Amino acid sequence: MTAPAVAILGFSIECNRFAPPAVRADFEGRCYLEGQAILDEAAKPAPRAPAELSGFLEGMNASGAWQPLPIMIAAAEPNGPVEQPVFDAMLATWRAGLEAVKGRAQAVYGIMHGAALATADHDPEGTLQALVREVLGDIPFVCSYDLHANVSERMVATVDAFVGYRTNPHLDMHDRGAESARLIRRLLAGERFFRAHRRLPIVSPQTALLTAQGPYAEVIDLGQALAAQDARIANVSVMGGFSYGDTPFNGLSVIVTATDRDAAEGLAQRLAEEGWARRDRFVAHLTSLEESVRLAKESPVPLAFADVADNPGGGGRGNTMWILEAFHRAGVTDAIIGIIADAPLALEAHAKGVGARFTAQFNRAVASDDPYSKPFAAEAEVKALSDGVVVGRRGIFAGRTVRLGRTAWLQVGGIAVVVIEGRTQCADPAFLEHLGLDIGKARAVVVKSRGHFRGGFDEFFTHERIVEVDCPGLTSPNLRTFAWKHLPRPVLPIDAAATWP
Repeated sequence: MTAPAVAILGFSIECNRFAPPAVRADFEGRCYLEGQAILDEAAKPAPRAPAELSGFLEGMNASGAWQPLPIMIAAAEPNGPVEQPVFDAMLATWRAGLEAVKGRAQAVYGIMHGAALATADHDPEGTLQALVREVLGDIPFVCSYDLHANVSERMVATVDAFVGYRTNPHLDMHDRGAESARLIRRLLAGERFFRAHRRLPIVSPQTALLTAQGPYAEVIDLGQALAAQDARIANVSVMGGFSYGDTPFNGLSVIVTATDRDAAEGLAQRLAEEGWARRDRFVAHLTSLEESVRLAKESPVPLAFADVADNPGGGGRGNTMWILEAFHRAGVTDAIIGIIADAPLALEAHAKGVGARFTAQFNRAVASDDPYSKPFAAEAEVKALSDGVVVGRRGIFAGRTVRLGRTAWLQVGGIAVVVIEGRTQCADPAFLEHLGLDIGKARAVVVKSRGHFRGGFDEFFTHERIVEVDCPGLTSPNLRTFAWKHLPRPVLPIDAAATWP
């Protein structure tokens, strides 16, 4: 067999319907690469490109000769819907790239997220995948997705194999890229795959979608166990969905890829039934802010407090003050709070320099219609500064270069507050440690993250020492507080009852 040519493209952003729109700069600040620049970035020791890319390239290289045809990969921090002109311009770039490889490309790999939105498109991944089929026709096409994907019928219909993450926190992105390479090789060798898809009326709080324990973990683990017993099953993906996408196809989904249609349909149905049997367990378990303050002061062991309602990894702005203000007012000491996105404050700290004392004005420049990012002021000292270019140490950012923007450690009473120019969830200890902070000596560590911090901070805090705090915010697990417009109702747990045939 001659060395096959494989086109590579990607579109990775998780979109919160209720957050401000994403613009071109959001992609350029994270990862926007075309052509050869994709391969050049992947070859770096700590690349910015999605980890799936590295896994795919390594998998293809290890399995034989081939020719990569890189087109364009655009990835951004979770945000609001992508402005439609921005997405349309990306589509034009992808189209031009696909047209350029038409007749040469023998397969396509797509790095998708699955929970993207554009301001005039509920299903931009489906739109991009349909474009691939329109231009390149019926050639092997495999896509990998975040397990928070809101899966449309078009997303499933336009690929030959559907590959979803299995871990949350996401620690298997590289592995899913490598798996996608294996499936591409099988398709190129002449195998044919069938897909089966089931979607349940369960729109789970994001805090109930962990994969180390809980109902979601049980369904994922069962799917992998059953797949291992049947050689016809090529992949099992149980997708938890992203509630804040507010799409017509929100809901926990099962997608099975197999060499036999009946095997795919049977296993998809079995796993959907298992998910439905656990429907009452997809609920949020939160701790009040008042109780969190008490625990921060009185707990006999150090605790991590997750500000789950202001998670930049789900579109949150990363700047709400509920916990900082409450901890400061109560006199909490030996605490770290990170990372707060406040560009004006970070730049002011840099201008003043290490050792400066001043009144830190948080959220001085927020939009007047933002109901969550209220101002807060406190006396502070600049303890340390950095340019914010950090290589991740653990968890989802391990070995990847992250640009936080100009970063400052401000000491506010007994609380070390890390402020950044950009906006990123606090999922890696390196985001705090590179300033000189010692996480192991803190009595309370507050992270603006929903769950990915668990993969980075697990060396400091076990599951039992993590407190998920109930505060207002764009990513609150209290789903009944949102003004849903597009969800297929009724769905659990938002509605009192829902049925599934």
